[in-house]
Amino acid sequence: MSAKQKTYIAGLYLRLSRDDENAGESLSIDNQRMILRKYAEEHGFQIYDEYIDDGVSGTTFERPQVQRLLDDAKTGVINTILVKDLSRFGRNYIEVGQYVDYVFPSFGIRFIAIQDNIDTENRDNNAMELMPIVNVFNEWHAANTSKKIRSVFKAKSKEGVFHSKKPVYGYLKGTDAKRTFIIDEEVAPNVVRIFEMYASGISPRGIVEILNEEKLPSPAQYAKMKFGFQWQDGTRGIWCQASIKAMLNNMTYLGHLAFQRTTTVSYKNHKRYNRDKSDWVILYNTHEPIISQELWDKVQERQKSVAIGKKTKSGFTPTLSGFLFCADCGGKMKMTSVWAQYKQEKRYAFNCGNHERFGKSMCFSHHIPAKTLESIILEDIREMAKRIVLDEDSIRKEFVQYNNELADKAMKSAKKDLHAKQKRADELTRLIQAAYEDKVIGKVPEDICLGLIEKYSAEQKAIIPEIAALEDKIAESESSLQNVDDFIRNIKKYLNAPELTREMCYELLDRVIVGGVPKITGKERTIEIVYKVDIMSVLRHKLPK
Repeated sequence: MSAKQKTYIAGLYLRLSRDDENAGESLSIDNQRMILRKYAEEHGFQIYDEYIDDGVSGTTFERPQVQRLLDDAKTGVINTILVKDLSRFGRNYIEVGQYVDYVFPSFGIRFIAIQDNIDTENRDNNAMELMPIVNVFNEWHAANTSKKIRSVFKAKSKEGVFHSKKPVYGYLKGTDAKRTFIIDEEVAPNVVRIFEMYASGISPRGIVEILNEEKLPSPAQYAKMKFGFQWQDGTRGIWCQASIKAMLNNMTYLGHLAFQRTTTVSYKNHKRYNRDKSDWVILYNTHEPIISQELWDKVQERQKSVAIGKKTKSGFTPTLSGFLFCADCGGKMKMTSVWAQYKQEKRYAFNCGNHERFGKSMCFSHHIPAKTLESIILEDIREMAKRIVLDEDSIRKEFVQYNNELADKAMKSAKKDLHAKQKRADELTRLIQAAYEDKVIGKVPEDICLGLIEKYSAEQKAIIPEIAALEDKIAESESSLQNVDDFIRNIKKYLNAPELTREMCYELLDRVIVGGVPKITGKERTIEIVYKVDIMSVLRHKLPK
């Protein structure tokens, strides 16, 4: 069948980004629709459907409707794609080139960009030869626009202007120029309650279960009821662990505004990652806080803990659950229980988890009653608190010196690794661009080009989270002095504590390492208490007979 006899079934693709809205009617969805339908009618194309991405950037192909368009093209539902111009299809010159040069021809898809005079059915025209240049220009436009938008947002952030549409849960946006937050008395108590529940030892999952059982409207539900905002597709608008964790790390509740906390990999890759805290724009005391500094500190200490904690069937979480480790195999200790008939109660104990699960072949018994461990740890906390109260200045000096030495070593190593990985990430970006450009000018065969781009892209995706982890490590090392101050302040509160609580463990302990049963090891048992501050972290105790 000749090209003239072929039936062309067309998908009309229309796209408008938020930035394009400023360009006026010429880029509007209605204008694009008029141009595409007129062209299809004049050329005798059958229109199968319209695919519209409204308010979506062209620098990414992770767009719902462009993906539907591509699926229909690959499965043969349509055999022609019509767009107003190349920039509507995309502004990433590598990906646009891959689709037009390789993907569409392999599936027998005719691609037409009307105003750029691009038609893959007629590859001999001058417009097709100039297509790589048009694609590069479209990407340059996206890069330039992205740069301008970032500059505007950064300037607004430094001025303290809240520029998001939806206010933070617990607050209302003010009517002044900066939209200063005002406490929303209706839901602010929920924020305080969530922080208090987490500080007391309840997990984010446990908090979610409680709030959903109470049918308390989630932030998404509340925003819909009060402000008319719609929640994202694919969510049910209920409380979830992600929203709880985000709240627990939001400085807004302390009365501060933290801008520029996240960013994208680039204007082409919209995957978001956390910035290093040193790159945040933080404005302090901009509005009335909902929670206290003390409660915030308790929550942050708990988040650093290795202990998650497991509930019993009755819903009880033992004080030391998750904090205990076997001294011999390094595994976590597992909680066990024994029914005390004469007291009609359950007594909780811990044993090596590997021994409990797999027997003697993995490890031997480290059984120890929970009350015994709690007594040892509480006694040690009281003793350390007493020492600090009596001689705080010299103890603090000792803590600071030790921690600074550790921080210096960690910083040097982390910064060296970070520099190397950042350099490699930049090099990979250059290599991807060079591979495509070499293919365009005919220096590299198509299959080799695609292989190289795939290889470089995979390595780049893998290296991004590694860079973020190193940045977090450096930030943690730099905060060692603050850690010492927090530790001293926290432990002094428990000078006369009547019992060990889970909240105390989260504030003070990193972990507790339990030695084996003396009858098996033939030597005295040791309990190593590792505190948040490394100095004096290992303390040995003989168990009472």
